[in-house]
Amino acid sequence: METFSSGVIGLTRRAAAPSQAGIFSGDNPSHYNAGDPIRLWVIQAVVIIGFTQLLALVFGRMRQPRVIAEVIGGVILGPSIMGRIPKFTATIFPDASMAGLNLTANVGLVLFLFIVGMEVDMSLVRRNARASAAISLAGLILPLGLGAALGVPIYHTFTDGSHNFGYFVLFVAVAIGITAFPVLCRILTELKLLDTTVGVVVLSAGVGNDVIGWILLALAVALINASSGLTALWVLLAGLAYVLFVCFPVRWAYRWLSRKTGSLEAGNPSAMMMTVTLVLVLISAFYTDIIGIHAIFGGFVAGLVIPHDHGYAISMVEKLEDLVSILLLPIYFALSGLRTNLGLLNNGITWGYVVLICVVAFFSKFLGCSIAAKLSGFNLRESGAIGTLMSCKGLVELIVLNVGLSAGILDTRTFSMFVLHALILTFMTTPLTLLFYPPKHRVHVGSTLTHGGDGAATAEDGHASAMRGDFQGALKTRVSTIVDRFEQLPAVMTFTQLLQPSTLLAPALVSISAPKSEYREKAASESSILPPSADGPHSQNQTQGRRLTLEALRLIELTDRTSAVFKSQSVDALVRSDALLSVLRTFGYLHRVNVSTSLAVVGVDDFPEHVAQHVRETSSQLVVLPWVSPVVPTEDSPASPSAPREPPNHPTGVSMSISTSSPFDALFQQKRDRSTTGGQAQYIRRIFSDVPTDVALFWDRGLGQAVEGNAQHHLFLPFFGGPDDRLALSLVVQLCLNPCVTASVVRVRKSGEEALTPMNSIEAEKAWNLLHSNTVHNPTFPDTVYGAQTTQTRLASDTADDLLWARFTSSGNTVPELSQALSRIIFAEETSNAPLHSVIGLATRSLPATARLLLVAGRARRMAVESHFDELRKLCVEHNASLGTELPKILGEVASAFVAAGSSASMVIVQAATGR
Repeated sequence: METFSSGVIGLTRRAAAPSQAGIFSGDNPSHYNAGDPIRLWVIQAVVIIGFTQLLALVFGRMRQPRVIAEVIGGVILGPSIMGRIPKFTATIFPDASMAGLNLTANVGLVLFLFIVGMEVDMSLVRRNARASAAISLAGLILPLGLGAALGVPIYHTFTDGSHNFGYFVLFVAVAIGITAFPVLCRILTELKLLDTTVGVVVLSAGVGNDVIGWILLALAVALINASSGLTALWVLLAGLAYVLFVCFPVRWAYRWLSRKTGSLEAGNPSAMMMTVTLVLVLISAFYTDIIGIHAIFGGFVAGLVIPHDHGYAISMVEKLEDLVSILLLPIYFALSGLRTNLGLLNNGITWGYVVLICVVAFFSKFLGCSIAAKLSGFNLRESGAIGTLMSCKGLVELIVLNVGLSAGILDTRTFSMFVLHALILTFMTTPLTLLFYPPKHRVHVGSTLTHGGDGAATAEDGHASAMRGDFQGALKTRVSTIVDRFEQLPAVMTFTQLLQPSTLLAPALVSISAPKSEYREKAASESSILPPSADGPHSQNQTQGRRLTLEALRLIELTDRTSAVFKSQSVDALVRSDALLSVLRTFGYLHRVNVSTSLAVVGVDDFPEHVAQHVRETSSQLVVLPWVSPVVPTEDSPASPSAPREPPNHPTGVSMSISTSSPFDALFQQKRDRSTTGGQAQYIRRIFSDVPTDVALFWDRGLGQAVEGNAQHHLFLPFFGGPDDRLALSLVVQLCLNPCVTASVVRVRKSGEEALTPMNSIEAEKAWNLLHSNTVHNPTFPDTVYGAQTTQTRLASDTADDLLWARFTSSGNTVPELSQALSRIIFAEETSNAPLHSVIGLATRSLPATARLLLVAGRARRMAVESHFDELRKLCVEHNASLGTELPKILGEVASAFVAAGSSASMVIVQAATGR
């Protein structure tokens, strides 16, 4: 009874709670606690991620793949370097904690192999079946044979003979023969080779090589884990049956379910489909692990199930990639580095074998693939690049080595030797590829011949055509526009409508294409959609010569994410499914405009280069850059950014109210989506500088919303002279072919040098501050400086100004097609000692009551008749307008003056092609 009472009292007595004060009670967070391992795991993860990110910045500048940084980070943290610090490994990476870290890494590896499985696109192999099959087989047979031969001396030199000799030789052969397809994709993307003949064939061969390599690895693991040959046969049969089961009935069921839920058509997996997908990945990994292959094969096979229609696979990758690539995968490859001990490579024989492994692994791949490529019709440079790229190791090689280490086939020394060889060969791939296949020798698939020298239409030829009376030659009928955001669509549509000579146009041809340039793929077909025309075939024949063609280029930023690489390989599908381009094609159908759409997934620094390439390929006469930037509200301005600030005497038009900040401030800030080397100002200026044809920057400030009832567009052009102003005048005349457009053109001449009252020191300092505020300094792209004019070029330019002005203003105009357009234009001349002040006032007075003002101005950054900088400074002081240094460089001084005066008008800033 006494014992029972003591037991009851013990049960009811309050148990002593463990200390929960953490570090405040003296607890050491780095001490491993099996019951609460999260503390040390967080420390380990932060250390690994920190080292990986730091090294990725360094090696990224060398154009090396991220896996190099991840493995070298692990080597630094491992016994080779930091492990030599006393108690470092025992404190941060104790042996007891490695099980949890290894579990996390393997979960990440399974998910990564699932993403790799989604990357496998057998259509790539079908497109280049003959060449890719020959290269893939040559890249497997010779390396496998030489790898098996190399395994014999390695086995006798570095093993104790306890492992099966045949299994070891098979494993070494697989390690030598396999190609790292995921790293290969990223190298091709980084080097801009995806759309070249070399890149297409290497991708095709890499897919086949990758699949066969995984099959051989599964065979090796099955043989190693099996206790007998019969067991190994059962393992292989069970694996083969599972692959067939997943690739056919499971794949059909998954596609049916994704369609049933609407996820496939939407191109975005729902929460239910994500749940089904993750369960499928885990079950697949579980099955392949319990039958004796490895869990990673289950993840890879599950990736083959995911459909690629409508960008579904891309959306799936986007939902998983950050967690996998930032947290889980670096842990796995850091573990590879932690298991690597370069200190064991401590004698000449070991280093000799390291060199031998590198030589055999590289030259077996290089020679086999290069010879096969040369026999398939490639030249020496292309063959060398193909051989170099196919010798890439990286991720897959390290996975193979870790499997071998876990299975006991490799010891730490041989594991370290093969890890070092994988790093060396991966590091060599980029520089050797650039050596064999520099940009000047690259051949792009589907590349077209350029037209007219540089492939672009000549603007000055158009001006000369107008002066000769050749109306058709002066029109801008092929226009390229660059879009990357939905907010730019109203600007594109508005400007396209203004370019229409009339509403009676011929039926539109809506084509879906992606002209071949870097990271672009041409769509396989074009579709002609012909809306009904009320004008009949006779009207169509009359307007055939002046039909407007819009070449729309959609730019998507290429990042180091896997989803971006997916997009770069799926351009032909994206160009059809992209919502932004679909809107433009529908717009072209409804308004009878020929719309050709292209899509490019490129690095943000390469945007201007690809715009220039697009212009050459399409022979565009004009490039339209749409920009939508909200007006910054001030105390004196309306709350709505889109609401114009209007003068008292005009319901709509130009506002002259004082602005404390430029409405372009938001446009030219460093903070932006594509902020890698500079702001949007540098992007626009590079377009102006690099594009080999005329450029128009269209800043839409609600112009498209103004067409209601009898409302019209009214253009105002201050004509000072020079090539840019001549282009602006020709463009104004073309826009006035539209009956809803009127214009006022004022030729301005400056009189006298005593025009402006000199500013005192206070005003001068204020002007300097207003023109240098919000400035983003970017030394990588300095100010665009054009050569000084000579007397001859100045006289030629003045003569061209006079001829063009006389052609459009003379009463005996000999261009009958322009008679209607010229009747809607008011020409005037103005002489003023303060021309910017004068044109601002004239713009206000010329605006009809029911029209919206559109300012058209030449950028005038080269061959300008005169400088207006001093007057612009005075305007900034008068209106307290903060422009910064970038705004005048982008818009020119004339348009900047309207911004400084608080104008709410939309603007078209044009620049004639360089060299004219």
